[in-house]
Amino acid sequence: MLLAFGLDSVIELASAGVLMWRLSVELRHGQVFSERAERTASRIGGALLFLLATYVTAAAAWHLWKGSGEQFSWPGLIVALAAIPSMRWLARRKITIAEKIGSRALRADAMEAVTCGWLSFVVVVTLAAQWLFGAWWIDGVGSLAIVWFLVKEGREAWSGHACETCCS
Repeated sequence: MLLAFGLDSVIELASAGVLMWRLSVELRHGQVFSERAERTASRIGGALLFLLATYVTAAAAWHLWKGSGEQFSWPGLIVALAAIPSMRWLARRKITIAEKIGSRALRADAMEAVTCGWLSFVVVVTLAAQWLFGAWWIDGVGSLAIVWFLVKEGREAWSGHACETCCS
């Protein structure tokens, strides 16, 4: 799960890059071009969420099949603990701005931050359970618990219905 948390960070950076591209299109070319860029950016955000869901599922299945979880790591636990409130704050800000400017792409990007927050929470719980109880399997099970959210948000971003108030 710690590796999935790291991959989510890379995907979140890619999502932020796509969002910066989308906003730069609007600044350079105006509102007419930005709607097409908005749809493209929203679909890319959805695809990134699907990619993360695929990786999390594969990694969880591998660990469960192998019969081992991630190694306990104090630095990993500390980073994951710090990420929970940080990602919650970031996601709320992005959602608020997405609703104000009507951006499905920003909403999809916000879901990356929400996902990172949930993955952080799952990392904390699973690392603590492994450390306290030696429950190696909890990492895989905990990882699978978040996949439904990734798929749901990926579908919404891909279809362009990521935010009812954001659709213009």
